[in-house]
Amino acid sequence: MNIKLKLTIVSFLQLFVWGAWLTTLASYGFGFKQWSGAEFGIVFSTLGLGSIIMPPISGIIADKYLNLEKLYGIHHILYGIILLFLPAIDSPSTFFWVLLVGMIFYMPTLSLSSSLSFAVLKKFNFNIIKDYPPIRVWGTIGFIAAMWCTNLFSNVNPPFSFGIGVGKAIASITNMPVECNQFYMASFFAILLGFFSFTLPKIEPIKDERTNKTFSQIFGLDAFKLFKESKMAMFFIFSMFLGAALQLTNMYGETYIKDFENVPKYAETFVVKSANIVLSISQISETIFILAIPFFLRRYGIKKVMLFSLIAWVLRFGFFAYGDPIGSLWMIIMSNIVYGLAFDFFNISGSLFVETTTDSKIRSSAQGLFMMMTNGFGAILGSLGSGFLIDTYFTTANGKDWHNIWLTFAVYALIITVAFAVLFKHEHNPKDVEAFNH
Repeated sequence: MNIKLKLTIVSFLQLFVWGAWLTTLASYGFGFKQWSGAEFGIVFSTLGLGSIIMPPISGIIADKYLNLEKLYGIHHILYGIILLFLPAIDSPSTFFWVLLVGMIFYMPTLSLSSSLSFAVLKKFNFNIIKDYPPIRVWGTIGFIAAMWCTNLFSNVNPPFSFGIGVGKAIASITNMPVECNQFYMASFFAILLGFFSFTLPKIEPIKDERTNKTFSQIFGLDAFKLFKESKMAMFFIFSMFLGAALQLTNMYGETYIKDFENVPKYAETFVVKSANIVLSISQISETIFILAIPFFLRRYGIKKVMLFSLIAWVLRFGFFAYGDPIGSLWMIIMSNIVYGLAFDFFNISGSLFVETTTDSKIRSSAQGLFMMMTNGFGAILGSLGSGFLIDTYFTTANGKDWHNIWLTFAVYALIITVAFAVLFKHEHNPKDVEAFNH
């Protein structure tokens, strides 16, 4: 099979097995399981905890001890097995611990998949900045496909009638409610991806021939020295704050739209019944902006590209604050469109930035650090902080005050935008982009 086709399949399944349940976990917790905001915030923090614990460690293992493609496959197989236990759990505390184990196995694969694609492309003399974005875009397509499958087959009130038939058929096999199908779909394809990854080209650890190695060199801790560099330290700090913003839309986007069903004039609209499909516009937008990254990186450099991302986060939350499924539907749609810019111009560009500014011996470890800050500390900041704020200030007997919730998030993003523009010092050098070649 063609190498780029294999990487495309890996990219597609990488995000399919996450997207199947990520954006609907809030509805599952709040609606199906009837958990409180604080209880759900703790459950969602597993993404952050898993990203703190394992990505740096997995990166070190890939850099030092085990073939990258084998480590990647093992992670996915174990993640898929853990997902099988989630549907039978009713206690949020038990759900937290089981999902945490799953996230310990899954979250490292987000950075490992980037490292794997970069390494394979380099091994076969491809141009990373040209050939990686078209491969990575299929990950977003996989996420979209998963969101649609969940909306259709893990929903008791899907927008199309055939969905409930397929959903009930899956539920009859698992002997669990239809709402649980999302975890079974993710599990099946995660295990499939794990075994498929073993067919990829071998990416062996880079041997370190130095004889007088330090403690940090022996145990693969060199990547943590990046925090001593002021620019890299500032990059990682802002990665954390942007990671918090990302988790807010993952946690609450679908619940926000579905809550409109409590207003009679909105209850039967297609938007409310198809919340996950509507939110997939965000991922469709991603596919466009991913392909635009090479142009923007060459022309504007990493700082301006990331600044564009921050401004887009302000707009993402602001449009949600004033949107509704009828009169201001355009605002919900625009919020989803700008999400593509907000996500890609930070996450994908940030990953490419790490790839070109770190030594080849610690690149997987450095990608792990990037993941630790965004989906680790950032996710914890976003999940626990937002859960507390929503429960304390924005929840009434009539439900959640989504208008002021999203405005608060918009102000947060605006503060981060101004701080980044002032504090992150980086001069754009077009020659930096040439480092992506071969």
